[in-house]
Amino acid sequence: MSEQADVEPFCIEVADWAVAEALVMPVREAVFVCEQGVPPEIERDAMDALSRHAIARDAHGRVVGTGRLLPDGHIGRMAVSAPARGAGVGGAVLGALVEEARRRRMCEVVLNAQVHALDFYRRHGFEAFGEVFMEAGIEHRAMRRVLPAVQSVDRAGKW
Repeated sequence: MSEQADVEPFCIEVADWAVAEALVMPVREAVFVCEQGVPPEIERDAMDALSRHAIARDAHGRVVGTGRLLPDGHIGRMAVSAPARGAGVGGAVLGALVEEARRRRMCEVVLNAQVHALDFYRRHGFEAFGEVFMEAGIEHRAMRRVLPAVQSVDRAGKW
């Protein structure tokens, strides 16, 4: 019997791999390895330890979604558990990663979207570029979102 996620309300935190690994891997493995057939040996990589990870938890503290931001501005490993889909978790995870990129003063974020998810990313300000390509046996397309320059207040209080 599967547990239905109670995702209203849910919370998002952004953490490093030491905190995130044990929390997010069950969701990533369920979505990528079990549902999508991604080989388990390529689901994890050396970039996990260098990335910032968004962790979405439901009202009971269960992890229901995740994604990561690499140091070069790539967003990846976006995954939401099946019972939590359609409740805004993916958008909140993506928003948290975009905000982390802004906080780190990145000029843009890029990602490789599974073709079926292109509209989701478009709704969040991403634009597709390049041709469709295969990654882990799944059709993808590159997308980017330019981040406005972060303005700061000078000592006189002017922008």
